[in-house]
Amino acid sequence: MSEKIHKSVLLQEVMHYLEPKPGQKFIDATFGAGGHSLAILEAVGINGKVFGIEWNEELYEAAHGRFGGIKRLVLVNDNYRNLKRVAEEKGFIDADAILMDLGFSSWHIEQSGRGFSFQKDEPLDMRYSEKESLTAAEIVNQWPPQMLEKILKEYGEERFAEKISEAVVEARKEKPIVDTFKLVEVIKEAVPGWYSKGRLNPATKTFQALRIAVNRELENLKEGLSQAPEVLRSGGRLAVISFHSLEDRMVKNAFRDFEKNGIGRVITKKPVRPSKEEISLNPKSRSAKMRVFQKT
Repeated sequence: MSEKIHKSVLLQEVMHYLEPKPGQKFIDATFGAGGHSLAILEAVGINGKVFGIEWNEELYEAAHGRFGGIKRLVLVNDNYRNLKRVAEEKGFIDADAILMDLGFSSWHIEQSGRGFSFQKDEPLDMRYSEKESLTAAEIVNQWPPQMLEKILKEYGEERFAEKISEAVVEARKEKPIVDTFKLVEVIKEAVPGWYSKGRLNPATKTFQALRIAVNRELENLKEGLSQAPEVLRSGGRLAVISFHSLEDRMVKNAFRDFEKNGIGRVITKKPVRPSKEEISLNPKSRSAKMRVFQKT
């Protein structure tokens, strides 16, 4: 697996709000390339520890290869939907802080070969983990039109969900849609011409919807959020970085419910956004929003 320079989103803001101190133990629930974890590891010092959770097998193996010799860093190949169980197994209950960065790694687009990008001709897979069985190809070729339309509306917020789902069903009657370029072609033929000339590629929202459905992203997030307070110590903080409105709404509502139920308080009344400087250096950070909660 070739290495590329990875830019951790909102790194300074994460450090500011989570305030890592010597001797503390942190959980990075979405380890990825490890940028956030390494900065935290330095701050918590020789008596501190970081627990990194990474769902994708290749990214986990790469992280293990690079950082496996660091005893203060514990890595596991799992999903944060199992946050409480893996934290108990590795001795990280009563953590000082938990970080969830919900953005998917650029590795998935650039190197995975699993069809995450509509700009590359690859098989329609879109699984973060090969241990999962459902693929984008199965959804596109086997799901009934009503279910296709539902996920395009709910997960992609696609205004032409009905037209696209109808076009997909017609196209697959002739031949299964097994690669990204064929799906893009079907989408472009289904939507009005002016839609194809807009700021976003007309396939953007469909690909987002398929990725979310394949990986059960919102279900996993709901599970992970619900378990986080049980894993934090009193006074511990949970920071979540989201990248689209569906995730941000779920995080906002979960934090509000925590507050209502007396579990703690929301630290960020408005989401923390990247600075203009960060956006200029890393345009992919533009849509990032971070919310922070503190357990009582």
